[in-house]
Amino acid sequence: MMERALAYVRTLFEKDSSGHDFAHTLRVYKLAVRIAEQEGADIHIVSLAAILHDADDRKLFPETAKTKAHAVSFMRQEHLDEDTIARVVHIIDQVSFKGTDTEIPDTMEGKCVQDADRLDAIGAIGIARAFAYGGAHGRLLYDPDDAPLAEMDYEMYRNHKSATLNHFYEKLFLLKGMMNTETARAMAEERDRYMHGFVERFLQEWDGLS
Repeated sequence: MMERALAYVRTLFEKDSSGHDFAHTLRVYKLAVRIAEQEGADIHIVSLAAILHDADDRKLFPETAKTKAHAVSFMRQEHLDEDTIARVVHIIDQVSFKGTDTEIPDTMEGKCVQDADRLDAIGAIGIARAFAYGGAHGRLLYDPDDAPLAEMDYEMYRNHKSATLNHFYEKLFLLKGMMNTETARAMAEERDRYMHGFVERFLQEWDGLS
């Protein structure tokens, strides 16, 4: 079933170049299973939710974001029971970063998937994805006159548009402290350190100091 789920989401993301592509889903799936194994979570539920977590993402599929039509359609085609479908949809609903309105998942399975998604937003991959997303949406690399905003709620975060480097301060540097599991917290340490080093070097080069 997981192979079929991966094949299904590959068709949904095949034209994406914003960092929310099939490769992102595959990494989140692998990370989520790795975390779930360490944390004693239900691997089956974690796997399904990780693979389908972006299948109805608001940024990519606004028409199905509320109903989770893509995810639900796939699971019903697989003849999954309604309880399993509801559990997976509930996890997907809780995964996203929403600024100060971000939810802490109420199940271990949800925590594993959210942590995996956050891990893929930081470190070397996170840096690449941030600039891919910024380029796809016409954002500047950096604007010294555009200060990052703090403490944004979901609506502010959703509608805010600024230079890509601000995204590190507005979200990415916050994620290490928002990990739910011990496994993910340990994995986040090096990724966060690498990311801070990159931004420090970026600013030095921007100012012609390195």
